[in-house]
Amino acid sequence: MDGAIIAAHSGCMDEMSMIMNVGMGIESLAPEQFAPGTVYLNTAATGLIPEPAVTAMHDAATAHARGRAGSEDHFQVVDAVRGAFARLVGVPARRVATGGSAAVFCGLIAQSLPDGAEVLCAEGDFSSLVNPFHVRPGLHVRTAPLEKIAAEVRPGTALVAVSAVQSADGRIADLRAIGEAARAYGARTLVDISQSAGWLPTDAGAYDFTVCVGYKWLMAPRGTAFLTVPEDLGGLSPVFAGWVAGEDPWDSTYGPVTTLASTARRYDHNPAILAYVGALAGLRLIEELGPERIAAHDRALADRFRAGLARLGHRPVPADGSAIVSVPGLGPATERLSAASVRASTRAGRLRVAFHVYNGAADVDAALAALS
Repeated sequence: MDGAIIAAHSGCMDEMSMIMNVGMGIESLAPEQFAPGTVYLNTAATGLIPEPAVTAMHDAATAHARGRAGSEDHFQVVDAVRGAFARLVGVPARRVATGGSAAVFCGLIAQSLPDGAEVLCAEGDFSSLVNPFHVRPGLHVRTAPLEKIAAEVRPGTALVAVSAVQSADGRIADLRAIGEAARAYGARTLVDISQSAGWLPTDAGAYDFTVCVGYKWLMAPRGTAFLTVPEDLGGLSPVFAGWVAGEDPWDSTYGPVTTLASTARRYDHNPAILAYVGALAGLRLIEELGPERIAAHDRALADRFRAGLARLGHRPVPADGSAIVSVPGLGPATERLSAASVRASTRAGRLRVAFHVYNGAADVDAALAALS
């Protein structure tokens, strides 16, 4: 091997050794609940499900398959999940609706706006948040760069809809400034917390509406989603209400639902019960560990990865404090990472990795080694 190549190779290995010797004490926060078969850095797409959730879903499916008494009555577990999510985001359970899709909840809000209402969204925000407003006839949807959303609120803006953390690149919205601007002009706020709830401490009561799917950072199965509303229920028209939205669901099974629930449960959708059985384990784990501890853990791993990328000559999208790291120019690297048993995503043409409770420093090092 040419001497210059040997020197360059040795320099690269020295750099990697420096990276891998920093922060080696960062370990998984719940090693007994997860057994990933890969280096899993894809929570921004889909979170891992804790082992207790797998057991609970298996037991519930078995009970249903064998026709055991009570296996069809799902309200108790749904309300337990509702309560756990409410505690996580700091609002009473009566302000939380449950369903299976954030897009449906956004559609509910879109259908409740008057004709001619202006909705302000961030450029490139997640489609499930913004598309329901684009396809609703009679609305005026305006977009602005994420960093300028607060400055773009104006008289006549009816709703500001924005993700707390951008799915594509992990940038964190200045929700305080956005909320202040919205209140100054009498606009309501809708915040998608799907990429933040579970690792970033969240106060849903600071906004009119929040939506959240459970299958990412909440480590629940697909089929769980949440809507939070104000105490006055936000003036939403319950256009998707079925029998579960009745004040007494079992008295609301035939004909029109004459009395809707007096709480946010009037916006519930008939739940995917096995998904809700599984959702409890992830929410209980987050409650046990605490969002602040999870945030510190996830951010430390993300910062370690950013430092390693810098040493390798890569510049991530600026997103300080985010558990999501997006790297321009490395979109095709997901194939190389996959070959090294590292799971990540390509989003908006960039490599995207995400760190959560089941990750440790060794996962960061494995990804950096594959990229080097």
